[in-house]
Amino acid sequence: MNAPADPPAPAPPADLGWRVLALINLFRLLTPLLLALIFAALDPAPVGTTFPALFIGTTATYFAYAVVSIAGVKRRWPEISVQTIVSVCVDIVAIGILTYASGGMASGLAVLMVLPIGVASFIVRPQLALLLASLAAIALVAQQIFIALAARGEIGDLTSAGIAGALLLLVTLGVGRLAGNLRDNELRLRQREVDVADLAQLNQFIVQHLRESILVVDANDTIRLINESAAQLLHSGPVAPGTLLGEISPRLIYLLGIWRRHPHDWQLSSLSMPAHDGGNLLQPHFVSLDSSHGPTLIFLEDTTLMAERVQQSKLAALGRLSASIAHEIRNPVGAMSHAAQLLAETPGLSPQEQRFAEIIIRNGARVSTIIENVLQLSRRDSTRQQRLELNDWLRGFLVEFRDAAQLPEAALSLHAPGVLDVRIDPSHLHQLMWNLCENAIRHGRHDGCERNGDGNSAEVDDGNPAEDGGGRDGNDSEAAGQDAGTATVEIRSGRIAGTDRPFVEVLDRGKGIPAEDTERVFEPFFTSGKGGTGLGLFIARELAQCNRALLLYEPRPGGGSIFRLVFSDPQRWEIQ
Repeated sequence: MNAPADPPAPAPPADLGWRVLALINLFRLLTPLLLALIFAALDPAPVGTTFPALFIGTTATYFAYAVVSIAGVKRRWPEISVQTIVSVCVDIVAIGILTYASGGMASGLAVLMVLPIGVASFIVRPQLALLLASLAAIALVAQQIFIALAARGEIGDLTSAGIAGALLLLVTLGVGRLAGNLRDNELRLRQREVDVADLAQLNQFIVQHLRESILVVDANDTIRLINESAAQLLHSGPVAPGTLLGEISPRLIYLLGIWRRHPHDWQLSSLSMPAHDGGNLLQPHFVSLDSSHGPTLIFLEDTTLMAERVQQSKLAALGRLSASIAHEIRNPVGAMSHAAQLLAETPGLSPQEQRFAEIIIRNGARVSTIIENVLQLSRRDSTRQQRLELNDWLRGFLVEFRDAAQLPEAALSLHAPGVLDVRIDPSHLHQLMWNLCENAIRHGRHDGCERNGDGNSAEVDDGNPAEDGGGRDGNDSEAAGQDAGTATVEIRSGRIAGTDRPFVEVLDRGKGIPAEDTERVFEPFFTSGKGGTGLGLFIARELAQCNRALLLYEPRPGGGSIFRLVFSDPQRWEIQ
């Protein structure tokens, strides 16, 4: 049975082999030039004196071949093994002839054989490398024999030729082992480069496709890294590294400046900002990557989903609370209000006693209103979402609102072009829009705030006219109609650029909300006005969230307020 053949030696990495071949071709270019210079400059010349014409011709031919080989190395054609074998054969013949023309081994030109043979040992298989070394040894011995026969050299130089041939064989064996080590090291290095590139690509992929939105800014507020999610939230499109943060999000750079001045202030964790498209509410978290105010890592948390989960837990607690309120508070308050009404109808009451009875009636109605508002929150889980055409619904709603509040047509203007399909509970939308419109009508003119008596806009109050009985006369429809003379409220609908999400806005020209209160307007029981409960806007946002919509506030350019209701993405409607 035949013995198994030895496995072929692994080929060197392509780039390394071609680089080595290019270096040996440089040797072929310089060698004939240097020999020609020595032959022409020195007298007597140490080379080429035995057969000058043969020496000059061989030098020129050798140089011409090196020039032609440049194109083959650059184009990498033919393949590297073929080029190596042909080139080393040319080296053997050319160096053998040059040695012969210079008088044999005594000229010392035989040493030029070492480099081409070493290169062959590095590039081709060991068997071919030994064959080429043997041919070189034979060429050295043959040229020395010819020199001896021509009586131009000594027979003893044959020993030198044989020793030189043996050294070439030893060089081939040694270089072959060294070449194997170099190949292994080069392959390991290339593999590590590939692993590092793959790891970098994997890291880039992970960063870009993280569900979390992250970006890194340097001390000059220049974006160094930003993933796709963060770019979509801040700019609704790609953001190139090197962009100034202030160009894409002035609000975020403002919050970053506050954090840098007060990095340990826990209250900063409650600051939020709207996304670029206005459809999400973001809460940034800052982490310093360098203690010396260097790069900062920013996490952008989309609070929409988190708010939905929190609200689910709120529903259970509010349900239990509302049941207790209904049984434990409503009945006593009703009895108290009824008794106060009977007391007010008693003849013979003094004006002061009549006033006390009216105070009891008014505040009893206010407590009843608070109970109703809380009960509305507890019924959030009964959401019945429907698909409706928003602009037609708004037209019908405005007719109903004007009639109920006895408002002229000019008090409310509607700009609702085109067709907008939304998915929402109509009763929730009705209550939400009613609250916003009444709020805007009551405080949509500059002197409306002064009539509250505290100098602040009552838009931060509650948005529910029935809750304002303590500061007014309790007749909210009539009060709204009185304000309607100069208050003009605009209602606009449309789609947000980039996300195509439908929205509706309620705009007024009142004093707006103080800057220090804008972060708190949707908090429950927060109000800067008198007589309100601070539940109107809180309830409005709760109703929006249970329909996967978002209610936002922003100051109106030129004065006033904008409350924007952004509906859920129409492309993500769930099948009911």
